[in-house]
Amino acid sequence: MTTRGARRTDTKLSDGRDLIYYDPADAPVRVPLADTRGLAAPKPAVDLRTDPLTGDVITFATHRNTRTYLPPADQCPLDASTPGNPTEIPDHDYNVAVFANRFPSFAGPGRTEVVCFTSDHNKSFTDLSQGQARLVVEAWADRVAELSARPDVEYVFPFENRGREIGVTLSHPHGQIYAYPFVPPRMRTLMARAREHFETTGGNLFADILAAERKAGIRVVAENETWTAFVPEAARWPVEVHLYPHRQVADISELTDTERDDFVQLYLDVLRRFDSLYDEPLPYIAAWHAAPVRVDRELGYLHLELLSIRRAADKIKYLAGSESGMGSFISDTRPEDVAETLRKVSS
Repeated sequence: MTTRGARRTDTKLSDGRDLIYYDPADAPVRVPLADTRGLAAPKPAVDLRTDPLTGDVITFATHRNTRTYLPPADQCPLDASTPGNPTEIPDHDYNVAVFANRFPSFAGPGRTEVVCFTSDHNKSFTDLSQGQARLVVEAWADRVAELSARPDVEYVFPFENRGREIGVTLSHPHGQIYAYPFVPPRMRTLMARAREHFETTGGNLFADILAAERKAGIRVVAENETWTAFVPEAARWPVEVHLYPHRQVADISELTDTERDDFVQLYLDVLRRFDSLYDEPLPYIAAWHAAPVRVDRELGYLHLELLSIRRAADKIKYLAGSESGMGSFISDTRPEDVAETLRKVSS
């Protein structure tokens, strides 16, 4: 079927998991190949427990300890299948593919999915063309809308981890989507702050932060007609950039076609600035912050937080005593300096 900006093809893997292909809207109809691996149905063991000290939900998913870890490039499970390497994607080529995680963090309530950005094993998101990146946005939007409609989902979180330093176990360019059966701790904190701000000022916290950053200008890295990228005033990470649309929307699915185009342009710009900082690509986490599915949805404001733990060309920011023990960040970089450096480097 054709979604808003892409052609979607649904199929199943041999163990019953969902697999979805996203192709350009004008692409030929895809007839998916069958998964010949004969996998047994997965039996994930997931236990959710609430920490009585903080109220945070901790997920125990012990089956994930056996997940695939840094396989040789010719055995990557995210590549398109070949006669000698049947993978999670049975077709011999694909544009964007999304499938239910074989080693999920949630089972029963909630869901976890893998989003493969391209079939090219040696690319990264930074290397994608405008059209390829836009197709990923279409896939994100479609999955966010569908997962948000599930009765067992309270928060939908698309994200990407890039680089071994971050903990990536598969080097193929990909991200994930966690559909939490609860509102995760960071969003609970943000929504509490947003509610307090609204009750005090009558304004939206995120919209007011964006307005203040655009007015000050000193921490703005780049912008276009509908999006602004800036280093937050109280950045926790050595390199941290937030990308905000100029219009308040709850999640990716609510973005207009123009906003999706402009996001892709700005995001690729910022990613290429990241990779121009040092002699090798910057490890990063790209984390979409949307409104919760049900509670406090009117207080949310879609934005992307992009962060790196690299504090110098040969140094990593570790979360040691103060950060891990007390949750109090101590930064080695000044946000204004990071913004100025990113503005100057080539994109």
